[in-house]
Amino acid sequence: MSGTARLNSPSSLKSNQLNLPEWPRPLVVTGPTGSGKSAFAVALAERIRGEIVGADAFQIFSGLPILTAQPPPELLSRVPHHLIGELSPDTSLDAAKYAVLARVRIAEISARGRTPLIVGGTGLYIKALTHGLADMAPVAPTLRQEIAKLSLPEALERLAKADPAAPAQIDRQNPVRVRRALEIVLSTGLPLAVHRQNWTSQPDPAFRGIVLARSRPELRARIAANVEAMFATGVVAEVRANAPRCGPSLSRAIGFQDIQRLIAGECDEPACRAAITTATCQYAKRQETWFRNQFAFPEIIPANANSPEQMTDLACEILAQQASP
Repeated sequence: MSGTARLNSPSSLKSNQLNLPEWPRPLVVTGPTGSGKSAFAVALAERIRGEIVGADAFQIFSGLPILTAQPPPELLSRVPHHLIGELSPDTSLDAAKYAVLARVRIAEISARGRTPLIVGGTGLYIKALTHGLADMAPVAPTLRQEIAKLSLPEALERLAKADPAAPAQIDRQNPVRVRRALEIVLSTGLPLAVHRQNWTSQPDPAFRGIVLARSRPELRARIAANVEAMFATGVVAEVRANAPRCGPSLSRAIGFQDIQRLIAGECDEPACRAAITTATCQYAKRQETWFRNQFAFPEIIPANANSPEQMTDLACEILAQQASP
């Protein structure tokens, strides 16, 4: 990982030898979907008197806990969790709104003398916290309406004409990201990269972080197993019951449209599972690229630790090394 220290081997430092300083600053725990963030973050939070603030664009909503892979009750009961299942399914959410909500939770946790752990894989939401969002004038309603009518290919084509470098800087398969980039470029007349300079030059020194990293074959196997578990625990019934209440933000969750097609009889279950697994693996790959390019957090590779305790030992060593800003 470029610019990132890799912690590839288990620590020789035993748990009772750790001398972890007071840690008032928030800690980010991120990594691609399927990497094991939820369980690891709970174990770490227990070690450092932490509370977890979700950083997932879909787990923040109620209504689809299975589809969005919210932490199971046994994890939720071990340490306090925030911004998990809190918003109504029809709520509209973006990175700016998330950052406001998360900062309130972070301040509350810190005021209790505990450590806020920002846990999730939505890179843009985490970046909104660690670097802030560039200020820009509101987009004219007429321009926003015009862009909203464009199909994804049409929006990409227009974005490429207005700013040839912009498509490579965003998730081109995400209509919301593409349309938002087009709004920014057309309303300001400036390349998208100009607006992102504020991110890279003004990181908030209060935040430190850890990235969980797994090999591609291991990650794909874990994702496939997670998809199988979703179907075994009733994800189809969950979507059938709650889809009418889901707004445009939650309805973009991976698998939502695929299961809708399954319910409508447009595909069978094996094809639906395969489509969700493939889409999730593709998303994980994009997440890895984002973390590599946007953050400089040290990695922990779970496969190189012999136990959860060694994983938390490694994390505590990182905290100790980052104790001075």
